[in-house]
Amino acid sequence: MSSRPNEMDGPKLTLLLLPGPYAVCRLPPDAPTPDWARGGFISITRTAEELSVVCEEQGVPKGVQCERGWRCFKVQGPLDFSLVGVLASLLAPLAEAGIPVFTVSTYDTDYILVREGDVERAAEAMSQR
Repeated sequence: MSSRPNEMDGPKLTLLLLPGPYAVCRLPPDAPTPDWARGGFISITRTAEELSVVCEEQGVPKGVQCERGWRCFKVQGPLDFSLVGVLASLLAPLAEAGIPVFTVSTYDTDYILVREGDVERAAEAMSQR
């Protein structure tokens, strides 16, 4: 994994690029949690409208509605809940560079997914903030 330090007005942030690629999948809201969702980073979110699954792309069966070819940056945590603007400080430069993102937050940290073809530009944009 590569790491890139990032300065904020407060704490220093370190980004780790997780091995990938990842897929962002959409299942029906009543679907069972899929047993194919495996890997070092998995996010499963259920709403009244859908079951969203983010996992390593290699395990996703054909026929599952998904967007493939994402890479995942992890903000090295844990991050204190009192911190303000962590995601904003990372996402603003990506928006300025025209890089689409998919984000996931957990209790300890944040994850920023970008298209595989945008990884280098994304890393550069976030390091320039």
